[in-house]
Amino acid sequence: MMLIPILLAIHTIADDTELVARMQRRDPHALAELYDRYGRLVYSLILRVVRDTGIAEDLVQETFLRVWNRVAGFDAQKGSIGPWLLAVARNRAIDYLRSAGGRERNSVEFEENDHPALYGDMEKDILNSDKARRVKSAIEKLSPNQRQVIELAYFEGLSQTEMAERMGQPLGTVKTWVRTALKNLRDELGAAVTA
Repeated sequence: MMLIPILLAIHTIADDTELVARMQRRDPHALAELYDRYGRLVYSLILRVVRDTGIAEDLVQETFLRVWNRVAGFDAQKGSIGPWLLAVARNRAIDYLRSAGGRERNSVEFEENDHPALYGDMEKDILNSDKARRVKSAIEKLSPNQRQVIELAYFEGLSQTEMAERMGQPLGTVKTWVRTALKNLRDELGAAVTA
């Protein structure tokens, strides 16, 4: 299981307010700086979802273009650009999987979780943060079925009905796994994600 994109969603650079303001003024250097800060993270998340380096590279470009075109409506006082950027990346990847071109790639086994070795150092740095360790610990405490439904929802955007079909389980069972997993994560993490 690759937890990195989930961990990255809570581990962002503290103050991107100045960067967002520069992007809103259409400073191209600000976009380059945003890419330098988050490009590898966005690529890692998209690659985890689509499992194809060429497609991931294209979707990274689309993600940063979409953020550049929509940054005017972003309020940096209400949150960091990192989680928003990662949400846009995840949505672009899932949209690709749902499109006609992505359906064939979506048939790859879920357990396939290889990722490029070049992210090993980044992964180690992220896992050193206290919040990331708490999230990793909370996710590891979930049962394998609970972890799988959380991953299917996050990485592939599957509905509970689609999860039930994919896993060959009754819908009620999958709903229970999702509900229990979310409750356990909420109970375990509490202030970890809000601090």
